Amino acid sequence: MTLRRVSEEADVRAMSAMQDEAFENPVSDDMANALLRRLARDDGMELWVAEAGGRIVSAGRLEPVPGTDFAGIWGGATLAEWRGRGIYRALTAARARSALRMGKTLINSDSTEYSRPILERYGLIKVSTTTPYKTTPYNWQR
Repeated sequence: MTLRRVSEEADVRAMSAMQDEAFENPVSDDMANALLRRLARDDGMELWVAEAGGRIVSAGRLEPVPGTDFAGIWGGATLAEWRGRGIYRALTAARARSALRMGKTLINSDSTEYSRPILERYGLIKVSTTTPYKTTPYNWQR
């Protein structure tokens, strides 16, 4: 297992496609394109992946919040067949260490119930619950 930051277009596209697969969404270029635009802004966002045999099997973002002690851990996803092996935990630890190197001492995350127990083992505390909603382009055309 290899953990590394990615920023090259091919890696970002592979990461995004894996996340779509992990969340059982159709693979789309939309997120990859948005992430590439963000990377071009050089605003501190980091993309992290875990690879096995040259395949990305888990990934997530680190988003430092300018002017604060906070960094967000977002977009964590692991392919179903790779879950339960400590990969997400290792990826979370790598992102947290990177946040500390930036001087960020507080982490926030909006996680699923799959990630919550892992984050709580690292000392994060559930402070609220959100209800996510999905929309389609059709809904916005009304």
